[in-house]
Amino acid sequence: MTAHAATRRRITAAFADAGVTGQLHAADIDTGTALGVGSDTLVPTASVHKLCLVATLYRQASLGLVDPTRPVDIPAEGRTPGATGLSVMRDAARLSLRDLASLAVAVSDNTAADLLWDALGLDTVNAAMTGLGLTRTHAVQTMRELLATVREDAHGEPAALTDPAVVARLRALDPTRTNRSTPREITALLAAVWRDEVCPGEYGEELRALLGLQAWSHRLAAGFPFDDVRVSGKTGSLPTLRHEAGVVEYPDGGRYAVAVFTRAASTDVTLPAADAAIGAAARIAVDALRA
Repeated sequence: MTAHAATRRRITAAFADAGVTGQLHAADIDTGTALGVGSDTLVPTASVHKLCLVATLYRQASLGLVDPTRPVDIPAEGRTPGATGLSVMRDAARLSLRDLASLAVAVSDNTAADLLWDALGLDTVNAAMTGLGLTRTHAVQTMRELLATVREDAHGEPAALTDPAVVARLRALDPTRTNRSTPREITALLAAVWRDEVCPGEYGEELRALLGLQAWSHRLAAGFPFDDVRVSGKTGSLPTLRHEAGVVEYPDGGRYAVAVFTRAASTDVTLPAADAAIGAAARIAVDALRA
């Protein structure tokens, strides 16, 4: 058995022990060495697709097509549902496009993300991904549209989302009917951001700093509990889905892009073992690449 085959077996076991199925891809940003489990499986991206959104904002800015400091008026009414950020705030506000991007990453603010979708357009984001060679990474809906399908498929009853039969029919969990990518392509996007291939100079530096703002540390970052290791990333969550993709940077200069997508057997909203499995699987993969 090769070393990477043994690593893949350990990753699969980590998923199984947590009661999830999963796909993972990890790559050394500088050497290109990579390994994965289901790396080319098409997956529903959920809020991980906000990586594509904010990367497009900065790519467009670097080309002189968008001013990231342009202010956007945000009415108090009509905001996209969500548990954080502008989605739960009560009053009208005004923020720049890049500050909306910061909220979309830091706390996965759905309203902030949709204001960016409205400003850029789905076609622009998809064209940016295609231009980077990510031909299987495609957005078909904003966050408000995605969440509307969940409500419709649950017949407007949030409690129904604990019913496995209801969850099984959600369009938001079907990668042929919602925003989608593969673990390999998401890590390729992250590697391109860290290599200044998405946008150069100050725009690249600002984008990387923005991706380091995420508040959640219970998934990917949980696998790397060290003061001198930096983890930048973006989570994604929907019923039974828990994802995260990001970059792990070591003090010796090692840089690794990792994408982990999971689906739980249980419909429970709180599954700490499933969250922790993302960090555990990522750590196994990165340790193998570093070895």
